[in-house]
Amino acid sequence: MTPTPGTSSQALLTYAEGELRRAGRPHQVLAGTMHYFRVHPDHWRDRLERLAAMGLNTVDTYIAWNFHERRPGDRRFDGWQDIERFARTAQETGLDVIVRPGPYICAEWDNGGLPAWLTDRPGMRLRSSYAPYLEEVAHWFDVLLPRIIPLQASRGGPVVAVQVENEYGSYGDDHAYMEWVRDALVRRGVTELLYTADGPTTLMLDGGTLPGVLATATLGSRADQAAALLRTRRDGEPFVCAEFWNGWFDHWGERHHTRSAESAADTLAEILADGGSVSLYPAHGGTNFGLWAGANHADGALQPTVTSYDSDAPVAEHGALTPKFHAFREKLLAATDAPPRPLPPSRPLLAPRSLPVTPESGLLTALEAVSGTVASPHPLSFGQLGQSSGLVLYRAHPVLPPGLTELTVTGLHDRVQVFVDGAAVGVLARETASLTLEGAGQPVRLELLLENQGRINYGPLLGQGKGILGGVRVERRLVHNWTMFPLPLDEWAPDDLERATAAGGQGTSGFATARFDAEGSGDTFLTLPDFGKGFVWINDFLLGRYWNLGPQATLYVPAPLVAPGANRLTLLELERFGDHVELRAGPDLGEPEEYIESFS
Repeated sequence: MTPTPGTSSQALLTYAEGELRRAGRPHQVLAGTMHYFRVHPDHWRDRLERLAAMGLNTVDTYIAWNFHERRPGDRRFDGWQDIERFARTAQETGLDVIVRPGPYICAEWDNGGLPAWLTDRPGMRLRSSYAPYLEEVAHWFDVLLPRIIPLQASRGGPVVAVQVENEYGSYGDDHAYMEWVRDALVRRGVTELLYTADGPTTLMLDGGTLPGVLATATLGSRADQAAALLRTRRDGEPFVCAEFWNGWFDHWGERHHTRSAESAADTLAEILADGGSVSLYPAHGGTNFGLWAGANHADGALQPTVTSYDSDAPVAEHGALTPKFHAFREKLLAATDAPPRPLPPSRPLLAPRSLPVTPESGLLTALEAVSGTVASPHPLSFGQLGQSSGLVLYRAHPVLPPGLTELTVTGLHDRVQVFVDGAAVGVLARETASLTLEGAGQPVRLELLLENQGRINYGPLLGQGKGILGGVRVERRLVHNWTMFPLPLDEWAPDDLERATAAGGQGTSGFATARFDAEGSGDTFLTLPDFGKGFVWINDFLLGRYWNLGPQATLYVPAPLVAPGANRLTLLELERFGDHVELRAGPDLGEPEEYIESFS
């Protein structure tokens, strides 16, 4: 067989005359997205088996650069970061693997997967032929790809395709950059099928596709139109929907996005009937544990993504098989005539219960106790402090003139609680970065507790910094001489949590604990009635954010994080304590709203 343009003769997947082939035989890729970084490693096999039972033959995953290299040169591929173990587990389950190494991934993941230490570098230009950026990507690929190359199908592994960048046509038109990424993959030994993925519009396909590299589409509807557009541009290429958005993710302050099983199954059937290949995005969404949730930006407002990444997927956040799972399974099995695999059993759950909460320490006292200090004439950004996520407490002692005066924070990214002499006086956000204070012509202790609510993962503001990027003014006068307390919550060790809870002090917010005994192993769902906004740890593992703004009302707690016997929950509440928390037997992701994404 003549090799497919842009692929090696060793590639397992090839195409000709509009047909995708596997080892020379007609083939439909029936894939589902599952991100190893959003699923506890002890659950990888369970979730992969559920994907296979749905009738899928392939799993695809992004590789999140920042998940592996949080600090320059400190690259991790063990434990949760063991991408090789994930791929081998998929192979043992009978699934092929598609790898999407970026370096940019979007994925509603913090900073689109790019490390903060990279994007915070002054003058950095992302996703382009800018030499300092390419140099760092090359260093990353030098470490990552030697782990992927032996996993290729040509070497007996499960990897059958590798994506070149990700939806680049939604971002830019630097074709030399895209060629560089393609060549970087090939030079390092990628021999399997290469492809690009873009939204099905001429604008996006013009910017993101490469000659000789299979062009695929990402979409939630109108698959027939996408297929027709691709065929007018790529004669002889098969139709591949690299992401079929069968659900959608949520932002804080919105409703929970859902899509009916019937609607999603109809679009899936449309793709399959056309002979197309597909990847369900996601097949299993998982969770934005810790502070890994990203954010979007629209109409001048930040849109932070919630902790859950359930995304109304066919395999729910906790592994449940939903009506959408069964509707998809029917379509997939009918398309392939494959014998059905047995359905995996439901996973065990802990018994529901209510847990009293014990306040432990006051907010500002505790945060000061657990952090060192950095002094500067000007407020420093997260990047200048060498911090990627979490909180920073800023303190200064300006004189407030007598009477009412306006305090303004310029370049506020993202949310600040304002305290004057220890008393909470207001909350500022990007969109409302000023408030009125009353002064007496005397110095005050001004404290700004700033929260990074997730780095933007999509669009032209990708890579924006966090913290106070401008300055703080009292009327027209800048405030100088700041002390900063860096608080990288997701990097705290158990000793940091102990110091925080033992710091003392009282108030309506701060650190609190709750305890429970687990009889046996099981998942559970944590809800925090009457609490405001904050973060929660279980046994020193940071589950993520909670916020009464909704829509998400429960946090998923996977069984591997629950110890046999005694367990401790630690809460950092920013606004107001409740008196109890609850463990429930099911999720509450908020008031649903039907949502189907489409490109106009």
